[in-house]
Amino acid sequence: MAQPTRPHLVVLTGAGISAESGIQTFRASDGLWADHPIEAVATPQAFRRDPERVLRFYDQRRDQVRHARPNAAHKALAGLEKRGFRVSIITQNIDDLHERAGSRDVLHLHGEILKARSTVDARMRYPLPRGGIALGDVCDKGSQLRPDVVWFGEAVPHFVDACDIVSDADLLLVVGTSLAVMPAASLLDHAPMDAPCVLVDPEAHALAPPGVVRLCQPAGKGVPALVRHWKREGRLWVPEVLLSEG
Repeated sequence: MAQPTRPHLVVLTGAGISAESGIQTFRASDGLWADHPIEAVATPQAFRRDPERVLRFYDQRRDQVRHARPNAAHKALAGLEKRGFRVSIITQNIDDLHERAGSRDVLHLHGEILKARSTVDARMRYPLPRGGIALGDVCDKGSQLRPDVVWFGEAVPHFVDACDIVSDADLLLVVGTSLAVMPAASLLDHAPMDAPCVLVDPEAHALAPPGVVRLCQPAGKGVPALVRHWKREGRLWVPEVLLSEG
């Protein structure tokens, strides 16, 4: 006898979940862009103009990621998967905190800071278990390496894959994102009409579009609370009592 299909939780995470692990965000008033203009460190033009500055900026970010640790939200999502739930994570973050927490199905929309890639062949990627990227570090085709991240003005290569994942969701959980970064914010449009969508963020009331249930809590509090309900009931649902407390 065939096993019933497990309900599918799709999670879209943004900078807010990593900020609780101490990773500096871009858009906050004291964020990365306060000291580093986008056009100086996060565009293809910046890399052509001053590659050493760009590489130094991402080396600093890489060190920050290596010192960070998964928080309660990362661990709760990984724990839900270990309990037998089907969990797919689509993250706008370039850190590896979801993986270190134990999540196995993670799609990085904007790349991965702990990898380098070729400047002539985007398929050529190299892990960076330690250290960074220096001028003169080249791929197997002899071309300079760059951070494996999506810069402003570049296409998001995994966006179609992300749309396919969201279109299969039974419940969409959005965590720690302003829903202001395109095209990631448009992923909500690809969810099935009958799939509930929950936004967990301290500013959820201001950020959530119509039809999205708001849980105004930080990721490290709101996500574990939801996961506890789902584990207890053995199913995905929107616990109205919990949400009314947010």
